[in-house]
Amino acid sequence: MTATKKIKSALISVFHKDGLDEIVKQLDKKGVQIYSTGGTQSFIEGLGVKVQSVESLTGYPSILGGRVKTLHPKVFGGILGRRDDKDHQQQMAEYEIPEIDLIIVDLYPFEDTVASGASHTDIIEKIDIGGISLIRAAAKNYKDVVIVPSKDQYGQLQNVLESQNGETSLEDRKSFATAAFAVSSGYDAAIFNYFNSDETFPAFRKAVNGSKTLRYGENPHQRGTFYGDFNAFFEQLHGKEISYNNLLDIDAAVSLIAEFNETTVAVLKHNNACGLASRSNLAEAWKEALAGDPVSAFGGIIITNKKVTADVAGEINKIFFEVVIAPAYDQESLEIFKQKKNRIILVQKPTAVTAFNTRSLLNGVLVQEKDLKMETKDSLKPVTSKAPSDTEVADLLFANKIVKHSKSNAIVLAKNKQLIGSGIGQTSRVDALKQAIAKAQAFEFDMEGAVMASDAFFPFADSVEIAAEAGVSSVIQPGGSVRDKDSIDFCDAHNMSMVFTGTRHFKH
Repeated sequence: MTATKKIKSALISVFHKDGLDEIVKQLDKKGVQIYSTGGTQSFIEGLGVKVQSVESLTGYPSILGGRVKTLHPKVFGGILGRRDDKDHQQQMAEYEIPEIDLIIVDLYPFEDTVASGASHTDIIEKIDIGGISLIRAAAKNYKDVVIVPSKDQYGQLQNVLESQNGETSLEDRKSFATAAFAVSSGYDAAIFNYFNSDETFPAFRKAVNGSKTLRYGENPHQRGTFYGDFNAFFEQLHGKEISYNNLLDIDAAVSLIAEFNETTVAVLKHNNACGLASRSNLAEAWKEALAGDPVSAFGGIIITNKKVTADVAGEINKIFFEVVIAPAYDQESLEIFKQKKNRIILVQKPTAVTAFNTRSLLNGVLVQEKDLKMETKDSLKPVTSKAPSDTEVADLLFANKIVKHSKSNAIVLAKNKQLIGSGIGQTSRVDALKQAIAKAQAFEFDMEGAVMASDAFFPFADSVEIAAEAGVSSVIQPGGSVRDKDSIDFCDAHNMSMVFTGTRHFKH
């Protein structure tokens, strides 16, 4: 027996028929014996191709409303019988079981049915039994059998039929089998997650299709791969291959900009905003976002929630940056951005994001709900004698959105819907505040009347004391410290306003 095998027989049973016609015609042209059942059989006959029904092979009709069609020894024996095993061959001859060299099958659309809001009964009926069994059997016996588990592999099969005259190598068959186990494991994971929606069973299952090998990981000596469908979220119009660190920044940028409805531009470095402003027009938003920290903006990620026009692109193009993200661009702005061949230009698509975060650590995985909560004017709780003005409330909510997406411990200073200073990733809240003040001072911002946002409560009054000295007039924080009263009393004594949100926004 040789490792190269010619396809002489095939069993085809699919839910989706698109793309199948050319394959069937190729098989027929090469004299392959085709077995099929139900709607697939009718489809093949409609192409004018001769096909033998599975029912005539097994001697049993499709029964139980179609639940049992291919589950029979004459089918699975033909798939699982080893061609190099004499005992197997003798038994197959004794029971008149034909060898089946190729299985083309797909699975009932279980996930689509769940997503459609169908009833539990309809969802259960979309749990495939015969198809998943065919996939596993053929993949197990890949040394002899080719398994095509979904239409995603039709192109690979077409190549086998056209370029290799219907002959497959062991490597070909193993490649098909690998895809088959990816399909079956992902399908089972989806079913498990549906049944375990209340998370009563202590297990984690997640299947992600599609992968992209990255230039390297976080550092050049580390390998990196992205698993997922990047193209579902973005269209890349220009630029080099996206890196591991680019992806981290892009994810942070998309999460941050989603908080804003006004025309807004954000500049990010290492997953944190170093510049951000909301204005009535994009040109002003860019100007003020860059002013927040023009030094850190070098080599950063720029994102906006509005269409980029040529005048704005011309201003942005004056600095070096790696990635720009927007919902749309006019043609002239694209021509400006494309002046740098490596610059990554992305169009953000309106795609829903997952509701959970996962992170690997130790020998397991952490799973949590995403922090999708964001405070509104009505949810703020004034705790000082002086209430914030309407302008201060707008700035407080603005700053709170930024601090939510900043690495803890984090402090954000803002004024007139512009980020003027931030302290991020510090081991103490006082250090974060001092860093924010130093940033604002370095770029000569007037902090009189600025507001301060904190991602967590102040354990002592020292933070509001330092902020007051710098010129901060209003504060937003979760509250909840046993010493909240100390901070409140200080604010009252120094004509400052402060509001509590009741919600901590740690980000690690």
